Amino acid sequence: MKKFSRILALLMCLAMMLSVVVISGQAADTDVADVAADADVADDGAEVDAAQTGADQIIIHVDSPNKTPYIYYWNALPTNKETAYPGEKMSSDAIASQHGGNWYTYTFSNTSKINFLLTDGTTDKSGQISGELTRTSGEWWYTKEGRFKKKNPYIPDDYTCVDMRQDSIYFVITTRFYDGDTGNNVHCWDDASANNPDSDPAWRGDFKGLADKLDYIKALGFSAVWITPVVENASGYDYHGYHALNFSKVDARYESDNFTYEDLIAAAHEKDMKIIQDVVWNHTGNFGESNIEPLFTKDDSDRTKLGDMQATMIPTKRLLDYCGLTKAEDYWKLSPATQHDKRLQLMKQTQGFTDMVSYDNTFDPNNYYHNGYFGTNYNWDDYTCKFHQIAGDCVDLNTENKAVADYTLEAYGRYLDMGVDSFRVDTVRHISRLSLNKWYNDRINAAAKAAGNNNFYMFGEICCRVNEIWNRNTFTESVPYYTWDDSATDLAKLSDNTDPDSIKANLQNSIAYNKANIDVGKCPTSSNAILNGINYHTPDYSKSSGMGPIDFCMHWNFDTASAAFGVGQAEDQYINDSTWNVVYVQSHDYGCDGDHFSKTACGTQSWAEKLNLMFTFRGIPCLYYGDEVEFQKGVRIDKGTEITLADSGRAYFGDHIEGTVNTTDFSQYSNATGEMGTTLNKTLPKHIQKLNAIRRAVPALQMGQYTTNSNYVSGGMSFVRRYQGSYTDHKGTKNVDSLACVAISGGATFKNIPNGTYVDAVTGAKKTVTNGTLSVESTGQGNMRVYVLENSSSTVHGAIGPSGQAYLK
Repeated sequence: MKKFSRILALLMCLAMMLSVVVISGQAADTDVADVAADADVADDGAEVDAAQTGADQIIIHVDSPNKTPYIYYWNALPTNKETAYPGEKMSSDAIASQHGGNWYTYTFSNTSKINFLLTDGTTDKSGQISGELTRTSGEWWYTKEGRFKKKNPYIPDDYTCVDMRQDSIYFVITTRFYDGDTGNNVHCWDDASANNPDSDPAWRGDFKGLADKLDYIKALGFSAVWITPVVENASGYDYHGYHALNFSKVDARYESDNFTYEDLIAAAHEKDMKIIQDVVWNHTGNFGESNIEPLFTKDDSDRTKLGDMQATMIPTKRLLDYCGLTKAEDYWKLSPATQHDKRLQLMKQTQGFTDMVSYDNTFDPNNYYHNGYFGTNYNWDDYTCKFHQIAGDCVDLNTENKAVADYTLEAYGRYLDMGVDSFRVDTVRHISRLSLNKWYNDRINAAAKAAGNNNFYMFGEICCRVNEIWNRNTFTESVPYYTWDDSATDLAKLSDNTDPDSIKANLQNSIAYNKANIDVGKCPTSSNAILNGINYHTPDYSKSSGMGPIDFCMHWNFDTASAAFGVGQAEDQYINDSTWNVVYVQSHDYGCDGDHFSKTACGTQSWAEKLNLMFTFRGIPCLYYGDEVEFQKGVRIDKGTEITLADSGRAYFGDHIEGTVNTTDFSQYSNATGEMGTTLNKTLPKHIQKLNAIRRAVPALQMGQYTTNSNYVSGGMSFVRRYQGSYTDHKGTKNVDSLACVAISGGATFKNIPNGTYVDAVTGAKKTVTNGTLSVESTGQGNMRVYVLENSSSTVHGAIGPSGQAYLK
């Protein structure tokens, strides 16, 4: 079993691969002490956690390559203890160092919290080698890069990251899922406008809460958790994470003193589950970006104050000078509209500006943003969307500038190092495909492999708000477009130079390229998802972009399962390999009924049928949190501060999962208590548990190609799926020949299939095929049959998953 090692060498690899340039002369170097004090990065599950070391013990390890560190400490709890500066000499730790590094250790007994800093033993302040640090009970590893981890980072993780198609995805808005630490609850600055009460602040759920409920998600049978962006944010309503202030830093409002992002990743891996991180390359928020356009310093040392904008957002000298001010308090006396305009003017030239780039030393001097709006001819659904900002809080990054791509990749490389398994890429359709293929996709995938993850996967939000395959009858604005690579000749049109003239030429070439590829006839075709007759064939990825899509075509047609099934088949020839499509009924943005801005109220039986299709047809099934109980059905998903979060499709879900559960495997659990027990025993959760169990047992339903050709199948929503080849899961690698005949709701006849015994994974019924024909009776909406060929590699010999189903029976 290949070990997935979170090696810090990844960043060195990225530096060599990307030839990273320093983005801004104004961007301050990351201070080691600040990074640690902010706890913006920490690591995996505790090697010796508080339960093992004792709730009143703190062990500090320090990796110090060139000097013996001293530890100066004060303000201990529960009983104060302190030492004189420069502190006490730490002990060399040969046992820890045998795995790598040069470790020193100090133990605080009978201590639950301690303030300290590290020195080199000299008596003056020049010997200080860290800033002020704070830790609580447990064992902590402080790396030479200035990061706290809860495990020796030189000891590899034995978690195996499998092919993402073997997973099913549960999608959460972290702040709205479960509150594991009330101490980091905080209002957004605009919570009052939305009338969100103190009992339901926008920042409520957190990493600790999500980790606490991983067993719930695993009990449903999901093996991957997609979370909204984790990076530091700043805006009036930023609880969702899409308004970045610092790409390279985790927002403190998600973390707890003793539980960080890396702890969440480790907790998931310990349960053989993945973390999919939502990433944004298209834009930042309008308060600048700390390493691109630093307009503010954010003080997050006290999480409880983060709901106070003026107390925690400190304007930089650059911003104050531009406003003609000397004091921060004077900036806050400006009208909100003036504050916003001043920020935006520094980030990008906006007034009376029609050129593509800035030649000005004041306004976006390095062209990190798309300047101007290219006149007023802006349309959400044509090529101009790639060079304009989509909203006031989403300031469009200049992805035709290699320096922006390099910084973005360097920043997100930190999360690969932490062990993130996958990226969901936001607003992909608003980025030029040339830029993605030249500077992003291949390099991110290569960096993940360098970290030991050969199954890293990226999928993008190519948001098309139409029911048809072709968005406004254009290739460049449609889902299939972004699944394809560009030719070397076309990629060469973009210069790596970062001077304004080169960036302007890049923009002109990107615009010309988009215009030249509008014709849908320019789309290549593929049979990667389709069986060759009844046989699996090796897919051709030579022209793949390296990024899969969210299946907006099916999503937008999920008013009924049959409509989604129809468009799915129609679009597959145009997508490089639709077995990688991420398929959902609805999300935190859009539903599938009526105007698409409200959550579906289709009813339980219709939901069951839609889920049956999602879990058996090609693609990776994904469920938005709460849909397992039709949470907030029929309500508006999002309307900003015009409605309370409690009245939206982004309401807090934690009340439905209070309690505990003993999860022994995916879809297998016992002793579910409280509201969680009630939730898990409802109709759709039981349905999802069985669907997940069936899908996990049948490789054909995960990675298989399919056919609906009349030579092999006839009937409504019916198809054959087959996978033949090497298959690796958490138990090891084997060769399989997995074939499944699926009939959803209606009856079907399967023809010219291999003879043998077929077992229905739903009921356990067996049918013997001697003449290549298998007939399946109509089961009714919400039910289906999944007949699996019984052979030496099949594990399906009877009914799969829990019994007592309302529909799968």
